Amino acid sequence: MQGSILDHVGRTPLVPLRRLNLGLHPTICLKVESLNPGGSIKDRVAIAMIEEAERQHWLRPGGTIIEATAGNTGVGLAMAAAVKGYRCIFVMPDKMSGEKIRLLSAYGAEIVITPTSVPADSPDSYNGVADRLSREIPDSWRPNQFANLANPEIHY
Repeated sequence: MQGSILDHVGRTPLVPLRRLNLGLHPTICLKVESLNPGGSIKDRVAIAMIEEAERQHWLRPGGTIIEATAGNTGVGLAMAAAVKGYRCIFVMPDKMSGEKIRLLSAYGAEIVITPTSVPADSPDSYNGVADRLSREIPDSWRPNQFANLANPEIHY
């Protein structure tokens, strides 16, 4: 038995592509990342970003994770934050499905909704609000998934 749900992230099966592999060497396989606990490869990304922030002391016990998200990275961050005891605030555009908002809330995340009608560089956009909150809330850390090098590096 493993210690937490996070121990199961990345332990997804390799499935050989039998038809494509006929007569080929080496065998071509697919990694089924949808079988991660949060349902996508973004579980790996979230954990990698959090662990890097912990190593660098950007995120400390009792800290707050603040991120602009519209999808699966938020699920991975919320799941990891729940396990590790971090407060989590997600800033999301108003076009998000109720299902996604309820899922993130079930992990304990707080949700801030922003209008999609504002320009992307507006301080009222979901990235602008996340930036402001990360400046205003003490002991917070913003993963900034689109610029964080731990995001693409986890794929290799």
